[in-house]
Amino acid sequence: MDQISKINKKSILREYAEAFIIAILLAFFIRTFIIQAFKIPSGSMKSTLLVGDHLLVNKFTYGIKMPFMDKYIIQLNRPERGDVVVFKYPEDENIDFIKRVIGIEGDIIEVLDDQLYLNNKKVIAKPVGKYSDEEMPYADLYEETIGDRKHKILNQSDTQENFGPVKVPENSIFVMGDNRDNSHDSRKWKNTNFVRLEKIKGKALIIYWSWPNWNRFFNIVI
Repeated sequence: MDQISKINKKSILREYAEAFIIAILLAFFIRTFIIQAFKIPSGSMKSTLLVGDHLLVNKFTYGIKMPFMDKYIIQLNRPERGDVVVFKYPEDENIDFIKRVIGIEGDIIEVLDDQLYLNNKKVIAKPVGKYSDEEMPYADLYEETIGDRKHKILNQSDTQENFGPVKVPENSIFVMGDNRDNSHDSRKWKNTNFVRLEKIKGKALIIYWSWPNWNRFFNIVI
């Protein structure tokens, strides 16, 4: 009986060890290829995303990459205008940024007197109200339409911004934060105005946790 007991104990320990290893491998696979969690550290995407929002990002949307390499094994889709994406910051690839796709390959982007133009056409931004929080006592809230996609943006400054025009090169995107006057994005980077497709980590999917904004739990990112 003692011998049987020892064998049973070894069998149980082995089962636990195997289950643990499988769980670790599964978690690695999911994080590498399918879903990864990110936390919003700044207000550059207000009012869509707030400081303290925790996101799940779909890494499978645009394709499958080789682990630890910026190279697609299979490229399934390309980013579309209006997508909210996580990517490696072009000026320091150790930092992840999250912004909205404004322009895709071949698009011409220009900001003229604080008005965004896409392919020489004015982008519709309809006033919908005011926005305020502890960090931003006031801002104008707009509903912007990119193609057939609608999302909210903020405008806080009276300064008339001018930028471009620039043409988005091949295999690249042009991105902007929804908090337009408080976002370090394609308009302001020193070495490039664009994000290469292979530097994109994934598409923002859902807010799974937000502190202290309980009402934002499980909000889909649009």
